[in-house]
Amino acid sequence: MVLGTDRRVLALAMARMADALGNSFLIIVLPLYIASGQIAIDGIVGGQVLGFTLTEEFLIGLVLSLFGFLNSFGQPVTGRISDRVGARRPFILGGLVVFGVASAAYPFVESYAAILLVRAFQGLGAALTVPATVALVNDYAQSDSERGGNFGVFNTFRLIGFGFGPIVAGIVIAGGFGSDTVTQYVLGSVVLSGFNAAFAIAVIGAVVSFGLVVWLVDEPPRADADAADNLSVNVFDPDGGLDTVFAVGVATLFMALTIALFATLQEPINTALGQGSTLFGLQFSAVIAANVILQVPIGNWADEYGRRPFLVAGFAVLVPSVLAQGLVPVFTTPGTLAGPGLMLVARLLQGVAVAMVFAPGLAVAGDLAREGQSGTTLSVLTMAFGLGVAFGPLVSGFLYSYGLVAPFAFGAALSLLALVIVVTQVEETLGTGTVSGDGEEPAAVAQD
Repeated sequence: MVLGTDRRVLALAMARMADALGNSFLIIVLPLYIASGQIAIDGIVGGQVLGFTLTEEFLIGLVLSLFGFLNSFGQPVTGRISDRVGARRPFILGGLVVFGVASAAYPFVESYAAILLVRAFQGLGAALTVPATVALVNDYAQSDSERGGNFGVFNTFRLIGFGFGPIVAGIVIAGGFGSDTVTQYVLGSVVLSGFNAAFAIAVIGAVVSFGLVVWLVDEPPRADADAADNLSVNVFDPDGGLDTVFAVGVATLFMALTIALFATLQEPINTALGQGSTLFGLQFSAVIAANVILQVPIGNWADEYGRRPFLVAGFAVLVPSVLAQGLVPVFTTPGTLAGPGLMLVARLLQGVAVAMVFAPGLAVAGDLAREGQSGTTLSVLTMAFGLGVAFGPLVSGFLYSYGLVAPFAFGAALSLLALVIVVTQVEETLGTGTVSGDGEEPAAVAQD
């Protein structure tokens, strides 16, 4: 239960919620900011790069994707360094400072190259923060029987922040802030444009997160200062097959990619179903809503019944739920309630599947992480998720040229492959966690 969760985990969860709200807010605001004319892109749009014509949409997509790629590829590095130095808080706090300063820099940049640089710094800030944060959530678990619940609570708050960011952005936009209008917000004697006020929300999110971490989060005691000498990530198991953490990481990559297929195809999906943006927004949010509701109970159940059953069930549900999103527009009549309703059901089922994979998957990595290696081990999964989310829009945009079914059929095929990987390569890890530097003492018997 949330009320019985370690206050430090709750503090990290709330900090991540505030940070995620600010970042997801920018996902909505940045395209408007670039399209508003305040960023000079006229000389770039229409240019040729290796035979490819640069469009405004591509330039906006590059800005949004850059964050994900730098964040994902940076996480194994920062996770390993945090293991090496034996500290987490400095990385979390440093990352929040970088993210906040970069958010505050947006009003002062005018060129496209400069906005790319600012977005890159935000990605690096997230790369500093994420591995250290999930490593602390793992380190705070005194036994395997707490780990799934901790990650369930953490993911729930993070997703609440991520889900509310676009809602807040929508309220601001509906209030007159858009690409053609720059609303002035008067705060005492200070006048802020709508865009500047929007960027201030991201800065406030980082500041709130910083304060929560400083006030409520401490470094857990470390049993062995030299525990992080071996920080390699295995691809193969010495006994044959894939390493369990790597296998879960690959499956997580495929799962995250399926999550990101939907948003890019808003216009063709709405046209095929004969629906408006309101219904699409409800369908888009269904995955997040299901996760917010289910992350905590599934995390607790994974602590009681094991990780593997939920991973297997999650990917078994993911396959048909992803494929259905491509088939519903084809086999329903546009303008009727059947199409939008079935799409909502498919999205809810995908959310259930993601919830059954996410917290138990992180718990698997936490179970197998040796003392002092949480940052390195867990970064395999956080990097995989970030890469999947970054690649998803590119994959769906490319495959849409073969029809609306193609992106979702590809996602379903990847989900099926992930199911095969989990069934054949992932063993139950509940009760196998370690607390000693040499990994020989089961975490279940460790007591404070």
